[in-house]
Amino acid sequence: MRRLLVALSLLLATLWSAPAFAQARSQLGPLCTTDTTPTDQMIDACTKIIALKVFKGEQLATVYFWRAVGWNKKGDYAKAVADATEAIRLQPSQAAYNLRGSAYYDRGEHDIAIADFDDALKLGPPDSTIFHNRGNAWRGKGDYAKAIADYDATIKLEPKSAFSFQNRGIAKAALGDLDGALADINQAIRLDPTLPQPLINRTAIWRARGDLDRAIADGSEAIRLAKEKPPANIMTPPNSVLIAGYTHRALAYEAKGDYARARDDYKATLAIVASDAGSKANQATAKVRLSLVTDAVAPIPRDAPTPTVAPSQQRTGAASAPSPAPAARGTRMALVIGNGAYAHVKALPNPPNDARAVAKSLRDIGFTVSEGVDLDRTAMQKMTRDFLREAARAQVAVIYYAGHGVQVDGRNYLIPVDVELKPGASMTDAMIDMDTIMAGLDDQVRTNILIFDACRNNPMAHQVASTGANRGIEGASGLAAPTSLGAGATLGAGTLIAFATAPGQVALDGEGANSPFSAALSRHLGTPGLEVQQMLTRVRTDVVSSTKSKQVPWSNSSLLGEVYLAEN
Repeated sequence: MRRLLVALSLLLATLWSAPAFAQARSQLGPLCTTDTTPTDQMIDACTKIIALKVFKGEQLATVYFWRAVGWNKKGDYAKAVADATEAIRLQPSQAAYNLRGSAYYDRGEHDIAIADFDDALKLGPPDSTIFHNRGNAWRGKGDYAKAIADYDATIKLEPKSAFSFQNRGIAKAALGDLDGALADINQAIRLDPTLPQPLINRTAIWRARGDLDRAIADGSEAIRLAKEKPPANIMTPPNSVLIAGYTHRALAYEAKGDYARARDDYKATLAIVASDAGSKANQATAKVRLSLVTDAVAPIPRDAPTPTVAPSQQRTGAASAPSPAPAARGTRMALVIGNGAYAHVKALPNPPNDARAVAKSLRDIGFTVSEGVDLDRTAMQKMTRDFLREAARAQVAVIYYAGHGVQVDGRNYLIPVDVELKPGASMTDAMIDMDTIMAGLDDQVRTNILIFDACRNNPMAHQVASTGANRGIEGASGLAAPTSLGAGATLGAGTLIAFATAPGQVALDGEGANSPFSAALSRHLGTPGLEVQQMLTRVRTDVVSSTKSKQVPWSNSSLLGEVYLAEN
């Protein structure tokens, strides 16, 4: 699943040619330039050679390259980029561009990584490793067609590349071709049965098909292999394979209702040090889901019937009400919350009406809806956690929120009706973190649609001023664009997130019974045969017209295909 080490034949000219540098040649050289050298020794040896100040040009570039290799093995990608950049300055090479591109990839900076891989390919003949690495970066961007093209080029040059068959399978699965994905991943396993990565990705395919026993078996074998034989490829981020193995097996255990084993695997995931973006995203998911399965009092029945939530089960305010029954696989579920009756900040008349209208539209098209109006923090947190737990087996999950929302330091928070900023209190502790919700939904076998009509004027600015809080949010209008739409580590139906207005802008509550955004959303949500992004385009057109261009709804998508909320 990870990048391959570019052939050492791509390295620069022989380093040790000057007899005057006997110490470097006899002692430090082999430690610096041997990929089996322990990481800290490699970095230390290369650093001492650089400190000698006796090498220039190609020779010095080689030392910087190998120290970058050491930083990469250690998972310190910033230093790997810095040293690879110095190697490129001294002597551009395919190896250095490939290494720097791989470090950028592991930091989640896919565009820069692709540019480096492009430059690497310009410097020399076609190289299977660089095509493979660029395919990974295209896949990270969600451009699966270009990723498949690069994996095709890799396989043509290297027909026995197990990783390229595996990653081509991942890209095919992302486009919905599960049969083609399974064929490629099976071929990867045949080519090298000692690799844990293909088994991890086959785990996700079995989960997507609902074959949880096979998913658990593959996950267990992947974990065994990762422990028995850690990846030798120095481009593989430290611990990334083991983290992915535990995360995927935990998701399978949870979907099966085996919460005890799921808890153990999530804890194992969090106990491992993560360095790369994908591993950190897996750990964010594990942290949220661990808390959810820890709260669970009974396992989910595997074949539970799809429930319909009656009005008596809808939750309003802080009152306690029974949770909807657990969802069966394939269920389309929605969480709808409208907060307007704020006790300590400006009240909003429309969000409860907006929530009721959207909830009705979703029920009319077959969604199982959990609905809450004017929720305090305790009720809002419980309802959200219940939904995230139940959505573990859903095929499509929709979240709609209307009410106050703010951004603090670039993170978005939804505000319960009892929020009150007090001197000395942490501002964000009283709110619901949107990133936590997204992490809880980051399971690669489900489509997630998140819609937020929560960009009204900051309701807490006057409280910030009156309490003297030093982390003021009055300068952060509206909500922030999400920095991620989920890990996207392997498969994924994808995520779409929509705001009532553009990031950083303020939405209108409206003069009628509903906000301009929610009125348009309710009007188009139930249109049969209308793809979800086309539906949001119609909503945007209506809102721009009704507000005389004062408000322009915004959305961002990592959906991997067409999604229809209301079928023909």
